[in-house]
Amino acid sequence: MLLLSLPLLLGGCLASAAKTIITAPIKATGAVIDATTTSQDEADRNRGRAARKAEEQAEKDRREAQGEPR
Repeated sequence: MLLLSLPLLLGGCLASAAKTIITAPIKATGAVIDATTTSQDEADRNRGRAARKAEEQAEKDRREAQGEPR
């Protein structure tokens, strides 16, 4: 009985392995594309961060030029 059910049990295992092998290159390609591109949200966030940093530096430079203590 066990020998008769063995192909059925292994069939699911082999199908799962085949699916994993077939989809692995597609998933890897997607991961590389995601890692190498910047989404619009990330770009906006980076621009905002750079603008805040520039404003902070300008304020610091202004205070130093006026001789204000920290």
